[in-house]
Amino acid sequence: MQIGFVGLGRMGGNMVTRLLRADHQVVAYDRADAARAAVEKGGARAVGSLDALVAALAPPRAVWVMVPAGAPTESTIHELAGTLAAGDVVIDGGNTRWTDDVRRAEALKPRGIHYVDAGTSGGIWGLEKGYCLMVGGDKDVVARLAPIFTTLAPPDGFLHTGAVGSGHYVKMIHNGIEYALMQAYAEGFELMSESEYGLDLPRIAHLWNQGSVVRSWLLELTADALAANPTLANLKPYVEDSGEGRWTVEDAITKAVPAPTITAALFERFRSRRDNSFTDRLLAALRNAFGGHAVRR
Repeated sequence: MQIGFVGLGRMGGNMVTRLLRADHQVVAYDRADAARAAVEKGGARAVGSLDALVAALAPPRAVWVMVPAGAPTESTIHELAGTLAAGDVVIDGGNTRWTDDVRRAEALKPRGIHYVDAGTSGGIWGLEKGYCLMVGGDKDVVARLAPIFTTLAPPDGFLHTGAVGSGHYVKMIHNGIEYALMQAYAEGFELMSESEYGLDLPRIAHLWNQGSVVRSWLLELTADALAANPTLANLKPYVEDSGEGRWTVEDAITKAVPAPTITAALFERFRSRRDNSFTDRLLAALRNAFGGHAVRR
């Protein structure tokens, strides 16, 4: 199948490679010369603009957008909308907020351009293991694109989740759960790192993946990280978030659904970025004020 691909970063470039290995025809664009050259070497047709990408595709066209969520995705889809024709499809594979999907689909509808949201999980490992795909959009359009989705995904790793927006909504909840799982592992291993037993954390992480109820791919990555750097030396305790955790908590608040574990995990990420926080200084000052407790200068 022929497909256009916009965005050839760590995930996008690997996704193009996976498609090429299955003999799909890929027309690719990225602003970076090196990224275009890399996929062209692998067999893709690289072009220098979005207009050139659309011109190189046979209608009805399908263009996968894999650029950062927010303004980059918004501007890319807006530019594509001015060039694509009725019957063409835009696939957003980034970490877009599902409400933006619904809005964009409605904006494209009068032009006859279809919109599909593909929540994509797999990270840098997806090239070899495949990408878990949560896909929202019109049933017939998704079915038409099935050869692309089944190539990118491992067996049983692609699901049509429902209407436009549902794919990214499911991916958002997936990432909220991911926040909580990682936080639980991190807290447990910190407790063991403080143990008087001198525990071998890499071996314990490996052990727990041999049939225990907490085994997982995240725990495999934990074992690998600790084996390579048992004390995590030279790493700063600064944890970013890419948006999905915030949106999950916002959705929970809107629906009045209790999600305390995911919320706490998100707030712990915020806390990781606070050096010499005002909160902690005020707590120390208050303890000193009401109880005369010593403070450290």
